[in-house]
Amino acid sequence: MSATTGPASFRPSLPLRAANRMLRRVVGRGKGPGFMRLLTVIGRQSGLPRTTPVVPVQRDGEVWVVAPYGDVDWVRNVRAAGRLELARGDDQIAYTARELDSREAVPVLRTYLSMPSERFVRGRFDVTADSTDEAIAAEAPRHPVFALTAI
Repeated sequence: MSATTGPASFRPSLPLRAANRMLRRVVGRGKGPGFMRLLTVIGRQSGLPRTTPVVPVQRDGEVWVVAPYGDVDWVRNVRAAGRLELARGDDQIAYTARELDSREAVPVLRTYLSMPSERFVRGRFDVTADSTDEAIAAEAPRHPVFALTAI
């Protein structure tokens, strides 16, 4: 599936679902890729905690999460709850979350697209870290970005 089909059409493949299950176990134990965290949010319909691996962007003491696959369940849950938790092993931090507008998201997306983890989501973006601010801003609505504030 190409990025041009839109993030709303994203359906995780069986291998991706298996990889996410494995990453939840490994990162939950504080192991695996050091840049990964587990995002946990209360489900907007079920009321149950939902957990998915993410790669936060961290710069100058600030933290953001990017939705490379678009408007997926965890994004809708964060919008509804307004808060989430990022964890790695025993390190757990609760945050409030504020969704950024397209212009605010540009520097965060540029940083995200320059991180080593970008190679895993490259096909979901029609821009790169070297794209113009205007091109990244145009792409931003397809990849929600949340600014996090520790509670």
